[in-house]
Amino acid sequence: MDDFSSEHMLCGRSLSRDDVQQLSPSTCRHLVDCDLEEADLSRLDLSGRHFERRNLRHADLSGANLEGVVWHGCRGAFANFTGATLAESSFRASDFNNANFRRTKLYAARFSGCKLTGADFTDASAMEIGIEETLLINARLPGFSFRNNRLRKVDFSQADLRKCDFRQVVFEECSLRDASMAGSRFDGADLRGADIGGPRLVDASLFRGATISRAQAGELLGELGLKVR
Repeated sequence: MDDFSSEHMLCGRSLSRDDVQQLSPSTCRHLVDCDLEEADLSRLDLSGRHFERRNLRHADLSGANLEGVVWHGCRGAFANFTGATLAESSFRASDFNNANFRRTKLYAARFSGCKLTGADFTDASAMEIGIEETLLINARLPGFSFRNNRLRKVDFSQADLRKCDFRQVVFEECSLRDASMAGSRFDGADLRGADIGGPRLVDASLFRGATISRAQAGELLGELGLKVR
């Protein structure tokens, strides 16, 4: 081992599945600058660990117990989290572009300052999730629940948001431009802080029960040749 500290930290190692299995959570909970590219960590119990500045590109974490894990400054493009438990986990300033989060359990998970462009969250279970300052451009989130949430600086441009639950959501500096939103619900949502991309009048029914700005209403009525003064 290169570097253990009194805070149970391991730094600067390339780790295999066997290496990770041998790390006792009682002696090593904080892994920094470790290389796990293409590592097979599927079905392992890694709950409560703190992973900082780790390379997880193409790593396989499918079916793993990742409850309460902190991911800080990690790079995990194309990582596979299929079926993993990520309840109460925290993703901070990390890049998981094109990662696979299908069928994950995301109860009370938090994403802040992350890049999740192209990520796939199909059939993920999400309640009380927190997302801010995060790119979800072209991501797949059909049926995802954001209910009663406050979304700040989240970019959903071109994302698959079909049948999502946005009821009672407050949008702050967000983008829904060119997103697919068929069947989504916005009852009680505040969309005044969202770029809804010049919505077509035929899409207006999606926002029934939501609050929009005068400018947004003007864009909708503009399709009828009407002007809002």
